[in-house]
Amino acid sequence: MDTTISPSRQDTISALEHLDTRLLWLSSWMIHNANHLRPKRDGLKVGGHQASCSSITAIMAALYFHALRPQDKVAVKPHAGPVLHAIHYLLGNQTRERMERFRGLGGVQSYPSRTKDKIPVDFSTGSVGLGVAVTAFSSLVQDYLIAHGQLREEDAGRMIALMGDAELDEGNIYECLIEGYKHDLRNCWWIVDYNRQSLDATTADRMFRRFDDIFETCGWRVITLKYGKMQLAAFARPGGKALEEWIDSCPNAEFAALTYQGGTAWRERLLADIGHKPNVKTLLDSYDDVELARLMTNLGGHCVETLMDAFDAAQDDRPTLFIAYTVKGHGLPLAGHKDNHSGMMNPAQMEQFRLSLGIAEGNEWEPWGALGDNVATDLKAFAANSPIARTKAEPVAPAVPVPAIPAPEGADQSTQAAFGRILLELAKSGEELADRIVTTAPDVTQTTNLGAFVNQRGLFRRQELADVFHKAKIPSAQKWAQHAAGQHIELGIAENNFFLMLASLGLAAPHFGTRLLPVGTVYDPFIARGLDALNYGCYSDSRFLLVGTPSGLTLAAEGGAHQSINTPLIGMGQPNLTYFEPAYADELAAMMAFAFDHMQQVDGGSVYLRLTTRAIPQITRTDDSWREDALKGGYWLRRPADGADAAIVFTGVVATEALAAWEQLVDDIPGLGLLNVTSPDLLHRGWSERHATRWTTGSPAPCHAETLLAPLAPGAGLVTLIDGSPGALSWLGGVKGMRVSPLGTDRFGQTGDLPDLYREYRLNSEAVIDAAAELFLGQ
Repeated sequence: MDTTISPSRQDTISALEHLDTRLLWLSSWMIHNANHLRPKRDGLKVGGHQASCSSITAIMAALYFHALRPQDKVAVKPHAGPVLHAIHYLLGNQTRERMERFRGLGGVQSYPSRTKDKIPVDFSTGSVGLGVAVTAFSSLVQDYLIAHGQLREEDAGRMIALMGDAELDEGNIYECLIEGYKHDLRNCWWIVDYNRQSLDATTADRMFRRFDDIFETCGWRVITLKYGKMQLAAFARPGGKALEEWIDSCPNAEFAALTYQGGTAWRERLLADIGHKPNVKTLLDSYDDVELARLMTNLGGHCVETLMDAFDAAQDDRPTLFIAYTVKGHGLPLAGHKDNHSGMMNPAQMEQFRLSLGIAEGNEWEPWGALGDNVATDLKAFAANSPIARTKAEPVAPAVPVPAIPAPEGADQSTQAAFGRILLELAKSGEELADRIVTTAPDVTQTTNLGAFVNQRGLFRRQELADVFHKAKIPSAQKWAQHAAGQHIELGIAENNFFLMLASLGLAAPHFGTRLLPVGTVYDPFIARGLDALNYGCYSDSRFLLVGTPSGLTLAAEGGAHQSINTPLIGMGQPNLTYFEPAYADELAAMMAFAFDHMQQVDGGSVYLRLTTRAIPQITRTDDSWREDALKGGYWLRRPADGADAAIVFTGVVATEALAAWEQLVDDIPGLGLLNVTSPDLLHRGWSERHATRWTTGSPAPCHAETLLAPLAPGAGLVTLIDGSPGALSWLGGVKGMRVSPLGTDRFGQTGDLPDLYREYRLNSEAVIDAAAELFLGQ
């Protein structure tokens, strides 16, 4: 068999090997500079992961400078962030200044970040596992856009995740696998840096074959890259088969320890174990100790030729898992040591590393240093001509006009039912906005009132599926046609998947140049089950409308496991998310219009609506004067008299109890006000920002909370009421130094009906009256 390598292929291999070395040096030096050279003002370790970077440099060199196409997108494993920045430094997209400030203010972030880093970052990573799973959902979004004529099939890219093998312990990856199988996932690569070491331990040997089984069962192709070309050549020599068998049976921990000990230890161990077998000693004697150590660690994940061949062989759209065997710390004195995850080279080791690469002192930051002029020129040209260098900036998608959204009519309405009716009317309209809405839910489509929208707009499937019940003429309220034009993506009951789906849909504009307006519904208490992924989506600046419903103790008969308590605090504390809790249907309509606009603004973000199934009497409005204040966070439902000593403050569904208490107290407490806080989040954020301006502009304007409370007398009393943590409103007392009696739920509920539960947990009008009597009347 002819094993001759063509000149052009050899040139590519040589270039990628040089790039591998440059990435290894630059990523290591960046971390070293931050920890050993840059002045430390706080005495704390800066950190970084030299060993985790070194194990993946060959993989990233082959991927970025050979396999990657302009339309492909990559989620880089968190601990390999410095390698990504080194790549963009070589491409001219990253500056030395920012690299010198690695993990410092204004510098390269600890982990790749869409919102904080200045280089192109397709997916933020950091909370391990999420950056892997999000690529699968991004691929599903790409399929949605292709099916809807918003993207050409020939322009489809691969969504690629680079992960450490320890990330395979993350449960969200397997939840994602199952969902991907349901939706016939394609155009997705997951590349495992299989270095067999995590932070605390060496990976269990028995797991390797299980990964094959799990992924193949879910329809993935699995390509294992265990041996490099040097090892394969050795295996073909006399005695090589015995060497191959020894490597295959060597436990991970022992392989790591021998790697750290080096060539002499390798030789002693191999001679002791298999030296008696024919031709083995002769084979080993043909390598000196340095060469033998290099041979034994020439695994598939460190061999650019092996990686090139593997990537080139997977050119269809089948999802593919590449398991690339590597050594953690490869090429560094840390290689193989069990403590190398957070370890790093000391100055003496770094100096020796620099000398071994021929890098002159003072030239450590040179992009193409120690290569010689000719090699540097050729390598720079090779990098500049790679497909990744031709990747365009993220597109700017035009905004979608937001029409007027009228409130549904009805004397008694719940905000959840009103939400479903508003979406239905939008679905029936001819507005462009309706065509860009994509709904999704974790198996709660019906019970969160999305059903009518799905009946109207259909359920998305790339291949049309017949409704067996409809064909059999079995009556059903669900008329969910499943076809490529559908606008609802149904998910299984895994909230982590739900939030990653929302995050991916909300990034359609920057990723694919088409703006989608995702609307996701989930039972409000179960927001906490996907909180890490929600935070991930917000940190990535994804734009979506999250609807948490039903919520609170008001769920009544569902019991404590379903009665959310702290979700108002989650809404208040989550950056890039604006939380509203409407009491009335017209408030909800105004908030939805705000949300669809806010999701599209450059300085906008995502929106969270906390809704309820409880129908309450709607109120008659004389005008729209309330609307502006409601969208700022609150308005007076019953304005207090100037200098009044008291007000009742409420949020959401307990409006009925607050209003009833106000009506009973207003004659006893002259000028009593009734304040409807529609967004504790916006009020609190405005108050915090107002305080911050003292140290910036020096002339703070009153915040909305101050303006609202201004009519009340200094030292006035407030009774606050919310079906959730009382802390969501009790802080209002601090705005102007007022006394507060906070009512809400701060313990797990139980099963019951509303009269019993509202009485038991002090959410009824009697509780408000009692609190007011104690606070205002001294009773």
